[in-house]
Amino acid sequence: MDLELKNKVAIVGGASKGLGRACAEVLAEEGAKVAVCSRNHTDLEKAAQEIRDASGADVLALSGDLDRHETIQRLIAATVERFGRLDILVNNSGGPPLARAISATEDQWATAVERSLLFFARMSREAVPHMKRQGGGRIINILASTVYQPIPNLALSGATRMGVVAFAKSLADEVGRDGILVNNVCPGSIMSERMLSNVTARAKELGISLEDAIAQRAADTAVGRVGDPRELAYLVAFLASGKSSYITGTTILVDGGLVRSVL
Repeated sequence: MDLELKNKVAIVGGASKGLGRACAEVLAEEGAKVAVCSRNHTDLEKAAQEIRDASGADVLALSGDLDRHETIQRLIAATVERFGRLDILVNNSGGPPLARAISATEDQWATAVERSLLFFARMSREAVPHMKRQGGGRIINILASTVYQPIPNLALSGATRMGVVAFAKSLADEVGRDGILVNNVCPGSIMSERMLSNVTARAKELGISLEDAIAQRAADTAVGRVGDPRELAYLVAFLASGKSSYITGTTILVDGGLVRSVL
């Protein structure tokens, strides 16, 4: 299947590792030009070069803190200046602080709101005018399975990312007739630095080994294993493509059957 991504221009946040890195890799492999961003300059430059070497894609690396509005503005502007357009926005940020609902501090709440709610609104607001000018685009938000069910120590994730679901639904309605489609993808039990951090904290809390904690997460899924970041990235590439032309305002799990709810 031709995903019609050749020479499209994509921005991927948090792309030096984990889910963001996998999304950037797959989009580049499908022929897109990719702008990648993350906080760590060294890790980002290494990832960008590896993606160039593996795919032959044109990759722009811009390091910065996407919690800051000025970094977002700089990223969008630099991408459009370099490539002349913007077709795809993969909104992926660092997760909110690990915290429980009853004990989350004011600082943790403030960080969570900036990183896991306002980030998505700011990225979209800066990108939409460019997409409108060229007649369309795709916005894909990487959220979490906490949208569907709580996970211990991730209360702030669920609280803020439910807000993104509502925001994305409103945005999809507002820009659909401009050819811009907006969707959410929710990973669950996919091996990444974020998941490893949460599982490590859970293992310490339960007094078990990290290996046993990971095995428990795998056992909780329908398929009996944790996922690979590229398994999420393949869905992101489809939603970014011309083949997803009648899908917008929706939220899709990539969790190996972790979430058991029927809705």
